[in-house]
This record gives sequence, structure tokens and C-alpha cells, in this order.
Amino acid sequence: MNINGIFLGLTGPSGEQTNYVNKKDLSSNQNTLDKAADGINKQDKNKKIYDDKLTLSKDALLIIQKLKTRDREVRQHERAHMAAGGPYITGGPTYTYQTGPDGKRYAIAGEVHIDTSPEKDPEATIRKMETVKRAALAPSNPSTQDRLVAAKASMEEQKAHLELLKEKRDEASHLQEKDNHLESQKEGGEDG
Repeated sequence: MNINGIFLGLTGPSGEQTNYVNKKDLSSNQNTLDKAADGINKQDKNKKIYDDKLTLSKDALLIIQKLKTRDREVRQHERAHMAAGGPYITGGPTYTYQTGPDGKRYAIAGEVHIDTSPEKDPEATIRKMETVKRAALAPSNPSTQDRLVAAKASMEEQKAHLELLKEKRDEASHLQEKDNHLESQKEGGEDG
């Protein structure tokens, strides 16, 4: 493996590497570089292995730790949505990644798609929207988008409740009309 330099910093806002130090410019640190090169040369040639303590600065290691933590949080957050969403989840999670100073990709954001459309009958819509709300609010720290999805589900659930009430009222009205009609026929039959 050829070592021309040691990456000490981070990727800048435009994607450029910062604090990249060329081996030739570090004559005072030649001994450290030689040790790093020896350590890397001893590694399996088929693997890209970093000796973090010699290759990455403390700042870079801190960034990596933060990225690992964020990656874990994002994946756990999306798994919570998946577990609670049941049959209404329309696919697996998708992630937005950031490459760390170690060259690895870390999930920094994610999303899970869920079907929020109303069902054909109001009772099914109510059950579905209850599940959608649970899925949206399942993570321990729901995002603003999660809360918006839960609010939309609540609105659809309220519409379904109103539709259900209207159906029951119409059914009761129809039954009342039928009873009135039977009553009037009964009264008309007694007179004759």
C-alpha cells in the first residue's frame, strides 16, 4: 500500500478535504509516519484498514463518533416506524448518507413511506389512521414530519368518524321512515 500522506481533518463544505498533510512536508514527524506506514503495510493487503490513532486526528475521531451515534439513532428511528406501521408501510427505509473522515458512509437522515389514503369504508379508515398515527409517533423523538403525518392521519380519522355518524344517522332516519310507513298502513287498515 502506498502512503503519500495522512488525512487529519474533515471534508469541507464543498467536499474538499482539509488538513491533508503530505508526507514529504513532515520531516519532524518522519518517525511517526514511518510507524504508521509499517503498521499499514502489515495489514491484510485486501482490506482497507485504518490505524485510527496514527491516521486520524482527534477532531476527526470525534466526528466519526458523532456520525456513528447519528447513524445508530437514524436507523433505530426508522425501525420504530417500520415496526408500528404494519401493512401500511409501502417499502423499506431510505437513508441520506454522509461520508466520514474514515471514508465510511453514515446515515444522517432517513424516511419510511406509509400509505395515508382513506379506505373505502369509514370504520376501516379509522382503524388504518390509528395505525398510521402510532407508526408516525413510534420513535422516541418524532420529527416535525412525523408529527405532520400523525396530524394528517388524525384529520382523516375525524372525517371518517363524521362519515360514520352520517351513515348511522341516515340509517336511523331510513328506519324511522319505514316505521312511520308501517304505522300509517297499520292505522289505515284498522279504519277500514
